[in-house]
Amino acid sequence: MNRRNFIKNSSAASLSATSLAVAACSTSSQAKHETDSALFTDDFVLNEVTIGDLQANMKAGQYSSADITKLYLDRIQAVDKSGPGLNSVIEINPDALTMAAALDQERKAGKLRGPMHGIPILLKDNIDTGDQQMTTAGSLALKGHKAANDAFVARKLRDAGAVILGKTNLSEWANFRSTRSSSGWSSRGGQTRNPYVLDRSPCGSSSGSGSAVAANLCAVAVGTETDGSVIAPSSFCGIVGLKPTVGLVSRSGIIPISKTQDTAGPMTRTVTDAAILLGAMTGYDPADAVTGESRGKGVADYTPFLNAAGLAGKRIGVEKSFLKGHEGVVGLYKQAIEVLTKQGATVVEVDLLKSLDDIGGAELTVLQYEFKDGLNRYLSTASAGVKSLAEVIAFNKQNAREAMPFFKQEILETSEAKAGLTSKEYTDALAKTLSSRRHIDQLMATNKLDAICGTSIGFAGCIDLINGDYDTGFYFCPPAAMAGYPHITVPMGLVHGLPVGFSFMAGAYQEGPLFTIAYAYEQASKKRTKPTFTKSLIPS
Repeated sequence: MNRRNFIKNSSAASLSATSLAVAACSTSSQAKHETDSALFTDDFVLNEVTIGDLQANMKAGQYSSADITKLYLDRIQAVDKSGPGLNSVIEINPDALTMAAALDQERKAGKLRGPMHGIPILLKDNIDTGDQQMTTAGSLALKGHKAANDAFVARKLRDAGAVILGKTNLSEWANFRSTRSSSGWSSRGGQTRNPYVLDRSPCGSSSGSGSAVAANLCAVAVGTETDGSVIAPSSFCGIVGLKPTVGLVSRSGIIPISKTQDTAGPMTRTVTDAAILLGAMTGYDPADAVTGESRGKGVADYTPFLNAAGLAGKRIGVEKSFLKGHEGVVGLYKQAIEVLTKQGATVVEVDLLKSLDDIGGAELTVLQYEFKDGLNRYLSTASAGVKSLAEVIAFNKQNAREAMPFFKQEILETSEAKAGLTSKEYTDALAKTLSSRRHIDQLMATNKLDAICGTSIGFAGCIDLINGDYDTGFYFCPPAAMAGYPHITVPMGLVHGLPVGFSFMAGAYQEGPLFTIAYAYEQASKKRTKPTFTKSLIPS
């Protein structure tokens, strides 16, 4: 279940549409791309390359950053805009090749900014860039909005030498618009596809970032998460995703949902690349007070934590509720746990999710209050045509045919109905969600755990624009999301050709130790596989 389904369940809405959603795979509207994908041969020269590979190539003079950038731009045209038609990139940065050429000149002059120098990346379309690109959260209400300045994280990445290729599509408003939304669909960008099976969901809300990284449209990408929006699409798309501790990465200049839970995070094909990318993203930002808590706790280089023998002697909690369910997912989960023990870890069954059962409704309340407050603050200083959540709602109603062709905006409307952040309903709900920290900390201390593991989420369901997403189970994101704690997913294997991720979470600012555990598991299991761009699991 992704965050949109968490919202649906919290709202006591029905999941009875599942049977209809299953039947929705491989619709006639997908026929063109299905025909194209059957003719698609994936022989891309940069398939599965890492940041380290690209740096070695540039150092040896085999490729320049401009060469690499051009290759990725051509790849986007071949795979995203035609061929399989993933529709993961919402906008190309017209300055990308100019940026790359300037970084090549710096390299020739002997100036290297670090491991991200000249590396092409994609950013989710809720992250401000002070350039020619729009920042819209996928909403037609914000179409044409160009930020005056970079978000703090975008500026950090520019300073680190990254080449911003463009922006990725997302679930509109980061999947905080409707209880019946389709993950990866936005009114501005349309529907993003899963590169493993094209009529399957990429999950969300960082749908485009997950699909693009999986399909080798960029070296790495940045997503954002409130509850599951980095982890779930990374799992569905067979890549590594990290949701950092809230406070490690600044949120200023990112279109918000929740000041309590929002964070940006790396989405990559390897744990090493996630460690490199995170190091370039962190830092204190006076415009985001919570980052003050990270001073002395974050580091600029997480790669020293990468140790292939890092599972030896570790104690890992195993979420036991995931030991029952779909046999394919449970089978992968048991195999992953066996990898942990073979690598020298001690595993302890725990029941974390059950201990947090009564908090989910409070989480939704917190998000509604904070979304209204945060979005109004963001829009009040933006150059967009709408200046408040109320104006977004009005725009959508006035342009319903284009903005709401498949589902409506109930969550926008219920959020607008909330009062201010001094409301007792809000403060009571916030206290309840933050109690998740105590539950997690006590569980880990009692069992002397270094981390807790679980399946990230089940395998991808079918895209269904009419009924919306449906529950695929095994959802592990809420505990770390509500607590603001770090959470990483690593590929665990395939079920019927669809990826499933293996998650590790721990306490605040434990990114380094989590990288150690995740890297050791990744190196022992090697479960990342290239996508196949299969048309459908339904026989033709």
